[in-house]
Amino acid sequence: MTDPSKKYRFLMIQAFDLPAGSKYAHRVSEGPKEARLMNHETLVDILADVDWDLHRGPPTTYGDWPVESREEFGIVAAGRLPIVREACESGKYNGIVLLGGGEPGFQESREIARPYGIPVVSCAFAQMHYASLLGNKFSVIDLTEIHNMYYYDLIVRHRMDHRCASIRNLESPFPRPPHTEGLIPRREKEKIARGERCETLEAAVQAAVEAIEEDGAEVITFGCSGLFFLRPFLRQRLHALGWEVPVLEGYQCAITLAKSMVDLKVCASGLTFPPDRPKKWRKKKVF
Repeated sequence: MTDPSKKYRFLMIQAFDLPAGSKYAHRVSEGPKEARLMNHETLVDILADVDWDLHRGPPTTYGDWPVESREEFGIVAAGRLPIVREACESGKYNGIVLLGGGEPGFQESREIARPYGIPVVSCAFAQMHYASLLGNKFSVIDLTEIHNMYYYDLIVRHRMDHRCASIRNLESPFPRPPHTEGLIPRREKEKIARGERCETLEAAVQAAVEAIEEDGAEVITFGCSGLFFLRPFLRQRLHALGWEVPVLEGYQCAITLAKSMVDLKVCASGLTFPPDRPKKWRKKKVF
């Protein structure tokens, strides 16, 4: 942290950290924080009043490829919790943003941070809640079948299944053994910057239009953070087709939600995340 006078002092924690030299790396892992934060160029304005640090996240002890399965998410979730606790105990931060579309360790991190009065936010949680403010139903554009079903569980967990119209699957996986080919977000962004055809964008446009026309979606969101780079391009393409729908991505939503919680001076409820021996407790929990 370099400017303690700023109102917002956030630690942003990557979902995982791949080993150096991994041939399955999908983002930059070295250099200044601005280079390591995916899509930083779209976050400059929203981070202008934030003093922020970027943590590399927990190592992927299961291997050297990005998370997609429940097992892999569970491993990095456990690895993220000590990072959250250390951040809370440091006294340096008034907000924690968990990066990554699958939000590993989110609920547990909220439990850790609540006694410190520090809000913890995540990308899926933030996207879903903002989407529910903007339209009757939202659809999720996501990466692969295995990630779809993990994300399906997140939608149910956040009680958004009645607000979610659908998950639309691009079936565009990251490289992982034994497959060396797959989606590399920075390469797809470079194609778009050069004016070349980007198959991932084309597939996302088709999926979004189908979600609107067939599923009743009024807002479009993304599942995996590897697709967040598509947000401005997909929004432009949909508007050009006449579909004036909001398109949201997780980083912007999560940072904005964290700011809002700091402004309101709130964090998670002590009834949702009670301490070991609460002063007051409820004899009955109803649904």
